[in-house]
Formats: sequence, C-alpha cells, structure tokens
Amino acid sequence: MCIFCDIIAGKIPGEIIYRNEWVAAFRDINPQAPTHILIVPLKHIASLDRLGPADQPLIAEMVAAANELAHREGIAEKGYRVAVNCGEWGGQVVPHLHLHLLGGRPLSGSIG
Repeated sequence: MCIFCDIIAGKIPGEIIYRNEWVAAFRDINPQAPTHILIVPLKHIASLDRLGPADQPLIAEMVAAANELAHREGIAEKGYRVAVNCGEWGGQVVPHLHLHLLGGRPLSGSIG
C-alpha cells in the first residue's frame, strides 16, 4: 500500500478534512502555501496518466472537492491554484493520483 492509501484507511495519522464516496482530502505535510490541501481518490490510481474514460466522474468529483474546500478555507474569493503532478519528471512524489489545492497568498509561476 502507498502512504496516501494508509492515510485514507486510518493506518497512519492524517487529519482527513473532507471525505465522500469518491475522494478524501488532507493537509500537505510540507505546505507550499498557507493553504495546501491534497485531494486524493479513495481508489488507488498511480497517476493521472493511468486514468481511463470510466474515471471521468472521479476527476469531476476531485475538482468539485477542490472548489468546495477553497470556499471553506476562505481562499476562493481572491483565487487559488489546483495542480496535478504526473510522473517523476512532472514532480509527482507519491505514486497515488492527487490534486494540490494551494492558496492564501499570491502565487508566482503563472502558466496561463
């Protein structure tokens, strides 16, 4: 099992701040912004490139969770970033698909 699966299962400590039948969310242990939350599917999927057409509802649920958490955390009005790292060269450290929700300060490195 991976560390995210262990957190979801309650085998290792991790404060789950959001959970539904599709996803769970918890704070990053190495935050890159005042708000840095990881949104992970309950189902183990190694990375973004392992998703198939049947997983489209899961991605929609992950994005909806990010939006809801941004509102709960008070970062929605000023703005926030949702990022996915895929694979080693994409900066993915844990081999379990996850979204990063970042906000609470101006973020540099715009890609748009």
